[in-house]
Amino acid sequence: LSPGAKMGCFTFIKVMMILFNLAIFLSGGTLLGVGIWVKVDGESFLNIFGALSSSILQVVNVAYLLIVIGAILLVIGFLGCYGAQKESKCLLMMFFSVVLIIFIAEVAAAVVALVFTGLAETLLTGLVTPLLKEKYGVDATFTEIWNVTMTEVHCCGLNNYTDFNNSYFYEKHHSYPRQCCNMREPCNSTLAAETGVEGCFHQILEEIRTNAGVAGGVAAGIAALEIAAMAVSMYLYCRLDEK
Repeated sequence: LSPGAKMGCFTFIKVMMILFNLAIFLSGGTLLGVGIWVKVDGESFLNIFGALSSSILQVVNVAYLLIVIGAILLVIGFLGCYGAQKESKCLLMMFFSVVLIIFIAEVAAAVVALVFTGLAETLLTGLVTPLLKEKYGVDATFTEIWNVTMTEVHCCGLNNYTDFNNSYFYEKHHSYPRQCCNMREPCNSTLAAETGVEGCFHQILEEIRTNAGVAGGVAAGIAALEIAAMAVSMYLYCRLDEK
């Protein structure tokens, strides 16, 4: 290619890099704002979005999840957009490094989730079960999220009804959540065992297996975008030496 064509190609990729990362930056700001809204006023969020808010992903604290994802996207968007606009090798390398770390973390998480399902369940149990014991029935937003999730997904706790043993809710009401007994009350250990409602982790795992094609397509699309972003940032980084 002639020097002019190379410069035109460089400029085009630079502009695309800026626009792409500007979109990421704005998306991150939006997610961060929604996450803060859910944290501050979760009940109104649930009322507005209804069934949508009962997504199986809300087994975790959706507010903190949105805040973390939003903050990460803000950082990535800023590094990519500002680094390309200023033609800063330092910022472009930081952008590449952050995206690479996220890509590696996603691959590792996928391996754990798909190959070491038992380990994933153990990790989730260690994180989520203590929250159920301490916050279910105490924190209104946390309780509402779990109630909607257990009702819509037809599950009980993370593993099963035993997640609520020695919990604040059980000590106060001497009963498990009615979802653990197919909405029958009082939900004692005998009825819960007879009903055999599965934990939300197992239900989510089954849902993922049922929609494995969609989940795999989304994951592949995200991975392709990350690889493309790393390739473009490295191209701009290397081309700056030739300018």
